[in-house]
Amino acid sequence: MYYVPDGTQMCGYYECSECGDRFLSLKIGPAIVCPSCGEEVDMEIGPDEEMPQVRETAKLLQVIQGEEDVQKMDELLSLAITGGNYEWI
Repeated sequence: MYYVPDGTQMCGYYECSECGDRFLSLKIGPAIVCPSCGEEVDMEIGPDEEMPQVRETAKLLQVIQGEEDVQKMDELLSLAITGGNYEWI
């Protein structure tokens, strides 16, 4: 979920107000469904089941433009999650 494909020119940097998760997404808009805690609508529900509400809890913090900046932000987020090798900074 933190990964964007190599060569990405533009992506959105989001933070979820429910779980606090921060992530990159190729979708850019003022708010999107959080991939961690958001619930996708299941179109195969039964007649007695209630349709879940789609809540866009992840708010756009910044639009990242340029392949180098996108790659740098992706690596920083991965580093924050994994606690990996930071000597490249």
